Amino acid sequence: MSEDILIQNGLVVTADRKGTILEKGYIRVSNGKIAEIRSGEPHSSTDAIVDASGCVVIPGLITAHTHLYGILLRGASLNIKPPTDFAQVLQRVWWPVDEALTVDDAYASALSASADMLRNGSTFYADTYSGPNSISGSLEAIARGTKEVGMRGMVAFEITERNNPDEARRGLREGINFVNSLEEDELISGMMSLHASFTVGDEIVIKAVEESKNLDIPITVHTSEGLVDLYHNLEASGERTVERLHRLGVLGKKTVLAHCVHVNEDEIDLIAKTGSSVAHNPMSNMLNAVGVAPVPSMLERGITIGLGNDGWIYDPFENMRCALTIHKLASGNPSAIGPNEIFKMATLDGARCYGLEKKIGSLEKNKLADIVILDGSNVPTPLTKESAVGHLLNTFSGGDVRDVFVGGKQVVKNRLLTAISDERVAKISRNSAKGLWSRLNK
Repeated sequence: MSEDILIQNGLVVTADRKGTILEKGYIRVSNGKIAEIRSGEPHSSTDAIVDASGCVVIPGLITAHTHLYGILLRGASLNIKPPTDFAQVLQRVWWPVDEALTVDDAYASALSASADMLRNGSTFYADTYSGPNSISGSLEAIARGTKEVGMRGMVAFEITERNNPDEARRGLREGINFVNSLEEDELISGMMSLHASFTVGDEIVIKAVEESKNLDIPITVHTSEGLVDLYHNLEASGERTVERLHRLGVLGKKTVLAHCVHVNEDEIDLIAKTGSSVAHNPMSNMLNAVGVAPVPSMLERGITIGLGNDGWIYDPFENMRCALTIHKLASGNPSAIGPNEIFKMATLDGARCYGLEKKIGSLEKNKLADIVILDGSNVPTPLTKESAVGHLLNTFSGGDVRDVFVGGKQVVKNRLLTAISDERVAKISRNSAKGLWSRLNK
């Protein structure tokens, strides 16, 4: 069990439902949880004291949707014809990558991406892995890499029938076996994942929903990320994507729909009515040129929205800034969305997407001590209760993350990993990427 810790003298942005911010606040951590949080001078000392003077203290940020193996493609030069739409991006880039992945790549990418996210202030991710030639053992490898750096994660194998039905059945079985193998793991949990409705038939969708309910775990699916998904469903069944998913029983309180770029008002109503959540990935949507999700309309309906990176840029501050600006541009309204709404997506609502809002996502008594300390020494204007959230969206970046705690254990200290060396992570990741690139360019 982690030692008792006292973090003191910081500007504590709790991200609780009331938006509480504590000046000269302190957090007492005991047995991996927050035992006390308030302003002023602590009445007693503890095992270890962390001085957060001049710093902003926030909850560990929540990455509501990612693909850890995406990190292995950074900087890669692929011998492909440049894609001109999203379907071609999948066919020419991501599906060949998926097929070239090995279990060792799953481990290396989990190690590397978890390290990158931790160093940038994210303490929890929800990941789906898609390697049709590396199904068996892939989720265990991801869990192992994640735990070696000390991050918290929820993982799934991404079920698809794009190659053959047997691939989907094996992916489903891998996910079930992995969830059943977990025994009160402190860091890793499991969920069910469908790739997208245009790569799975009704039968496997119904089976995945049934298994997710039997295991009492969340289920996630890429939803109308590109027009290919929408057009496929309209042509095949006359239904829009969310309508089909609703007919097959996918929607519900434990469901996270990733992207939801091409959804109309009726679909948004269905998402809201069923209590489904949405993982918004604005930077990836821009990268793939698929469009802008109607997030302001979703928020008006009370839909819970988390913020993801979709396996591209792992700095949650960059993703927050993009979410803040993209909806202003798309709507032509500079007041379309504000910093408080975006920060909520990256914290408490991100946790709520996966039913974890009572454990993580905010700094509150009895919650898990997932805590990030940001160095405020280079902030150019005053750091106050009134300016704190504005600075989180407009000033801070992952490079300002000084210390990170997960379950009360310090996993980043003075910008360096504590459980494993940054050099070792980089070496393993580079070796894995070198092999992957070689296989892709044969």
